[in-house]
Amino acid sequence: MSGSAGSGAEAGRVPPIVNVVMAGLGGQGVLTASDILADAALRAGLDVKKAEVHGMSQRGGLVTSDIRFGQRVWSPMVPPGEADYLVLLAPSEMEAVQGALKPDGLVLGTEIVAAEDLPNRRSLNVALLGALSVHLAIPMEHLLDAMRAALPEKLHHTNEEAFAIGRERAARMVHTTEA
Repeated sequence: MSGSAGSGAEAGRVPPIVNVVMAGLGGQGVLTASDILADAALRAGLDVKKAEVHGMSQRGGLVTSDIRFGQRVWSPMVPPGEADYLVLLAPSEMEAVQGALKPDGLVLGTEIVAAEDLPNRRSLNVALLGALSVHLAIPMEHLLDAMRAALPEKLHHTNEEAFAIGRERAARMVHTTEA
């Protein structure tokens, strides 16, 4: 399934629709991360819709991807102010995308894990997907299988490591705020 801002995996309830917006700069892997998330949700048996805005992505401009999943999803676009999660690979783009987030939504970004803390800086997208996974009820094996399907085999180990780092740091943050 799915989750909502907070600890959806523990609650075991599937909200009708989970809305995720991923944003960053061209070349940061926003589209790859959104493909992985959409594939994992499909593997979990959920209805999934996805939309992308490339902008000037080839020149380092803003790239966003909306991913919606749940029991039944009709539109691929996350309505303004309804994103449960905003996964932000480039903090400089917060102003451009903050209107997507619902008032009680959660921003996951480089404050959780910085590219410098990873075995490969280019795996920040997968690390933040690992951080997001803490809040979703999508089984981790579906996320990892989707990641392996999306990336060349030579990148699996590094990205599995990045996913684990992001997941561990986000879990630590959740436990700290709950204590």
